[in-house]
Amino acid sequence: MPDVLIIDGDTRFAEDLSARLAARGMPADHCQTMSKAMARLHTGSYKAVLLGNNLPDGKHLAFLPEIRDIPSRPEVLVISDDINPDAAESAILKGAWNYLTKPLSLQRVLALLQRVMDYHAQCTATGAPISLRRCGIVGNSRALLACLDDVARAAAAESNILLIGETGTGKELFARAIHLNSRRATRPFVVVDCAALPDTLVESILFGHEKGAFTNAENRTVGLVRQADGGTLFLDEVGELAPSIQKVFLRVLEGRSFRPVGGAQEITSNFRLVAATNRDLETMSKAGAFRQDLFFRLRGMHITLPPLRTIPEDMSDLTSHFVAQHAKRHKLPIKGISPDFLEALMLYDWPGNIRELMNTVEQALTMAGTEPILIPRHLPRTLRAQVARRSLEKGQTAPDGCSPLAADPASFPSHGTYRDQQIAEMETRYLTSLMDVSQGNIKAACALSGLSRARLYALMKTYGVPRHRKAR
Repeated sequence: MPDVLIIDGDTRFAEDLSARLAARGMPADHCQTMSKAMARLHTGSYKAVLLGNNLPDGKHLAFLPEIRDIPSRPEVLVISDDINPDAAESAILKGAWNYLTKPLSLQRVLALLQRVMDYHAQCTATGAPISLRRCGIVGNSRALLACLDDVARAAAAESNILLIGETGTGKELFARAIHLNSRRATRPFVVVDCAALPDTLVESILFGHEKGAFTNAENRTVGLVRQADGGTLFLDEVGELAPSIQKVFLRVLEGRSFRPVGGAQEITSNFRLVAATNRDLETMSKAGAFRQDLFFRLRGMHITLPPLRTIPEDMSDLTSHFVAQHAKRHKLPIKGISPDFLEALMLYDWPGNIRELMNTVEQALTMAGTEPILIPRHLPRTLRAQVARRSLEKGQTAPDGCSPLAADPASFPSHGTYRDQQIAEMETRYLTSLMDVSQGNIKAACALSGLSRARLYALMKTYGVPRHRKAR
């Protein structure tokens, strides 16, 4: 079976390119629609896809993430009729191997395809973990699984890794997963909290010092960089490194050698570097707030972790995991989770991400006491107040325990305001259901509801309910 699939709505172009590739020892299948292409990709084992932009069933770049999620993990070379810098940038950011414009240079296409084949062969030879040790990472959303694929590739390599994500997204957990799935798993995993390094002792902490190197240096110490020899050095919140240390650390990365404070000789340390940040280091480097050369050195491979609000499908698994974890730690029976409790969690923004969810679940368990089921009332009051607000803004019914009547006194509504909100919500739900059941037929809707035509139209206008509902 060919390793290459050409997808292009121009039949003549696809057939001609397929024939020319085959004549040079690179056989390729071809099809003209994305629907046919996806069927072939799911049943085949293609290593490369040439994705044209003349598709009758959608814009080609919109399909890039879906193609990259195919189990065989094909690399995608995007082909366009136009020279469009914005489209080229978008394609690469979405995971494309390269961006080509017509007319194609056959030699360039062949060279790129050969690189893709070599890359697949190398990945197979290096043996990225087939069964990845998750090391406590919970969830099965598409975004999270894509990150785990990157963890597997990172674990099989030795290049520097940069983990990017908001506070609380689990960057240290992912760093440990990379380490424990790598060849260095039995060696040390050393954490450096860059935000907590004191300016006066930072070099001593990182590189160690000799006895008598400074006041109170009564004994020789081994720094964290030396402790990571043979293992992994994890720089957490690397964007917080002081400029003076950035310069020193750049030299350490280049030669994997350093001199302890007060030492006469340089010492080597064969560590693998994984760094993490919640800041935009690229923007910082352009503004002069972070060394650009260090940024390029750190970013050998980068993995962007999704914030919790973008992966609501993982909320149930994460919540169950933390309930079980806290129950075990405090030697308590595992409690059940009510649907309303989970609904409330999914309506919250989670600015502190997974770390905030973990702490919230622990608070809820404490509030629940001996009650066997977690309900919204067990959640912190500030969280319930925000959920109540968001529910009303979206025209939804707030989960039980998260209505405005359960919010803070400062936001407690007047009787009239609360009544009007509830009536409006009830009327909107009723009219929406009425239009669904009657399929937008006003005569049928009047017969079902007992409302006059004039009254029905007036209510629909008041609450902004359209006559024709879209089919689901």
